[in-house]
Amino acid sequence: MNFQNLNKVETADWYLNLAFRNANKAATLMKDQMRQRPDTIKKAELEKISTIRNLLHGHLNAILKSFPTIDELPEFYQELVKVTLEHSDMKHSFGAVNWAVNRIDQFSDSYSMRIKKCGEFSMILRYSREYYGRISSVVKKIKKELVYLEHARRTMKGYPSIKTSVFTVAIAGFPNVGKTTLLSKLTGSTPEIANYAFTTKNLNVGYTNINNTRVQFIDTPGTLNRFEKMNPIEQQAYLAIKHCANLIVFVFDPSEQAYGAKDQMELIKSLKKFDKDMIIYVSKTDLPEGNIPGAIKSGKKCFIDIESLKNSIGKFLKDFSVENKTTLNRI
Repeated sequence: MNFQNLNKVETADWYLNLAFRNANKAATLMKDQMRQRPDTIKKAELEKISTIRNLLHGHLNAILKSFPTIDELPEFYQELVKVTLEHSDMKHSFGAVNWAVNRIDQFSDSYSMRIKKCGEFSMILRYSREYYGRISSVVKKIKKELVYLEHARRTMKGYPSIKTSVFTVAIAGFPNVGKTTLLSKLTGSTPEIANYAFTTKNLNVGYTNINNTRVQFIDTPGTLNRFEKMNPIEQQAYLAIKHCANLIVFVFDPSEQAYGAKDQMELIKSLKKFDKDMIIYVSKTDLPEGNIPGAIKSGKKCFIDIESLKNSIGKFLKDFSVENKTTLNRI
């Protein structure tokens, strides 16, 4: 999913000013072209209504079409919406914009018909003023909803772009143990890497090709505390592991420079609640103080070099559903 193309949601006054400004331009142009005709005013006012209707209808309807239907999103994004936005407020806002579109159409049809049937100059102007007032009232009634939808758009633009149909490996472990470095080695991506804790400020995503199959890797920050205590990025990581990961690669740091072996073993145990296959990658093995616990060293799913790790991931790909495989030339 990619939320970068969501249309910017302007304020109610912005839409009204744009609509009325363009309507006046259209009417002025028509008057200049029809000076010798007696029904110039009537046609000019009808042109204003048509311009206002088309512009407001187009912009507001574009908002509705731009946002995805939340209930039709992959489960990962549905839960992400629920933890970052008020789902009920979004539904209400979409309903309000849809209501405004319908009311604008109704008033435009009604007042266009009145003006067409009208033969008095004063009544034409009266109907026009009424129309402008009602249209302004309709758009201003959704003022708060437009502001909320712009807030939602900005929030959703910050969502990670994750392909939910691709075989996905979540790289897990404590901060500063080498997760981001491993992502770079596996995929060639260049995420931010620094020598202090909690460097990862978003979900870094990279791709590589293993056994002719596209594999997605997600660098998932966080220590898996209670969900409600996690920051937004940690919550994204939790949901990515829960809903997107087919396999977890746990990065174990034997140097214990950042976290001790006991804490890392406890985190491995906590990851088992996701009921996902997991393999261990031991980082920083070049450091002399490295101390790999026997429980990890003796495990069959423990690796210290990239090629062995890739080969192990390749074995899990065989169990991945054929119809869900996405080969390199299809991405």
